[in-house]
Amino acid sequence: MLNIVLYEPEIPQNTGNIGRFCVGTESRLILVGKLGFSLDDKHVKRAGLDYWQNVNLMQLPSLEAFYEEFPNDKHPYAFLSKFASRVYTEIPHENDNLMLIFGRETSGLPESVEKDHPDSLFRIPATGKVRSFNLSNSVALVGFDIIRRRGFPGLDAEWKGESTGEIYA
Repeated sequence: MLNIVLYEPEIPQNTGNIGRFCVGTESRLILVGKLGFSLDDKHVKRAGLDYWQNVNLMQLPSLEAFYEEFPNDKHPYAFLSKFASRVYTEIPHENDNLMLIFGRETSGLPESVEKDHPDSLFRIPATGKVRSFNLSNSVALVGFDIIRRRGFPGLDAEWKGESTGEIYA
């Protein structure tokens, strides 16, 4: 299972969209620290559509609680940071317990992450014309790259339509 970890997300629409990504890819969503919104926020639910209730969701109060719950020796960390030297395509994908960890929309990850986990930092290449990419786009980009390298396990490229309860594409 792929684990998507959001550290103190601030924009409810991003988190809702990421929740939908997690439902569609059988990934777990872990929210860490203080959220910039309530999970009952209509914007979270609107972005997640009617999938939000199906999100495999976990909430932890702090990075310390996250580290304790998911030790790095069993759950390899991949922190996404614009300050990293290695690119996301170099993230080792073999361990099913991989944690893809993304920071706040406005300020990224805490400085302690760079000091404590320098070998676990990865970036998404970009021109110097943008500070960063949208959080939900970044999760989809990196998440699907890991899933692709794993051979799309459990995903069917063909839409099943009404047999799944969906009435529209």
